[in-house]
Amino acid sequence: MTAIVVLVFGLVYLGMILGGLPFVQLDRTGVALLGAIALVGVGVVTPEAAVQSLHLPTLILLFAFMVLSAQMRLGGFYTWVTLKLAVLPLTPPQLLGGLIVVVAALAAVFSNDVVCLAVAPVLIDACRRRGLDPLPYLLALACAANIGSAATLIGNPQNMLIGATLRLSFGGYALEAAGPVLLGLLATWGIIAWQARGRWTAPPREAAEASARRDENQVAFDPWQTAKGLTVATGLLGVFLFTAWPREAAALVGAGVLLTSRKLHSRHMLGLVDWALLVLFVGLFVVNHAFQHTGLAAQAVAGLAAAGVPLDRPAPLFAVTVLLSNLVSNVPAVMLLLPAATHPQAGPILALASTLAGNLLLVGSIANLIVADAAARRGIRLDWRVHARTGVPVTLATLAICAAHGAWRLGGG
Repeated sequence: MTAIVVLVFGLVYLGMILGGLPFVQLDRTGVALLGAIALVGVGVVTPEAAVQSLHLPTLILLFAFMVLSAQMRLGGFYTWVTLKLAVLPLTPPQLLGGLIVVVAALAAVFSNDVVCLAVAPVLIDACRRRGLDPLPYLLALACAANIGSAATLIGNPQNMLIGATLRLSFGGYALEAAGPVLLGLLATWGIIAWQARGRWTAPPREAAEASARRDENQVAFDPWQTAKGLTVATGLLGVFLFTAWPREAAALVGAGVLLTSRKLHSRHMLGLVDWALLVLFVGLFVVNHAFQHTGLAAQAVAGLAAAGVPLDRPAPLFAVTVLLSNLVSNVPAVMLLLPAATHPQAGPILALASTLAGNLLLVGSIANLIVADAAARRGIRLDWRVHARTGVPVTLATLAICAAHGAWRLGGG
């Protein structure tokens, strides 16, 4: 049975590395689900054990915030914010800074992927109407969304998993992450502004094309629905910061309030839930649970410690998190490393390192791919080379800031 578990585990994580498996039409979600099905089907994991392996607080929290983000999208909030920002009388570098701040703040609460999905097409058209080259702003959108999402335990799926599993303090983590995130955003602005110097403007024909397309696929702003979503989001933040009410329970109540609407049909709300991501979590929970029970994971951790890479120490955990996040993607990497998260600083290290590492490569974050896809749809080339020219220095700078902050904290400040 151990051999079967190892084989399934190996194939699943090969799929995580490749983004799928050769010769079959499976993405990462399909691979993880098929791995879980295989383990249950051959009797290695019973259906009851599979259900017990799921970490329900994480799944509930993730679902609830997907509903909240759906509310904000259907209310036209992201489009409204982007358009308001775009018409401010700012110079191109100032507009870049404003975009970075706004996107980071939104991603810290409403998830980086959703923010990029809603903002990218509107941002492109708004930049072209101002005669600006959208590329620096798109790169800033992707980088700032990833960095900003690291600021809280609800900004992205891996942070939700870490916070729910390790029961981290919401306010405590936010204070821990504030320094690296703010300095990282400043470094991101500096890097992109320096790279874009003297090349801010776009060809006139692109501005004309944008004017002809200004209302395409834009959701009309609904003040009531937006206010409803912002009220629930503010209430949840207050609950997370000042009460002991379980975060997943509070978030689920908030989602229920939003689903109770006279105007927005639940079909439309639930249609914007990323069910594939939830299924990915389910599949990986089952596969990782089976692998943990073989004892091989503990042996691997002991072997790394013997080789001078003890994962119960901050520096090795930081380095391995960055490496694995770019190898298998951040959610699978965090799931693998959570059992080794025994150091008091392990939670913040996992959350910050896995998230900031997502800016290194175009495929390192779904947010990056969403922005690249929006660019391609409007004739803008944002491939892995273009992204790497910004993503690599941004990632190196933000990780260096994070490492220096961690060393300073461990040294007593």
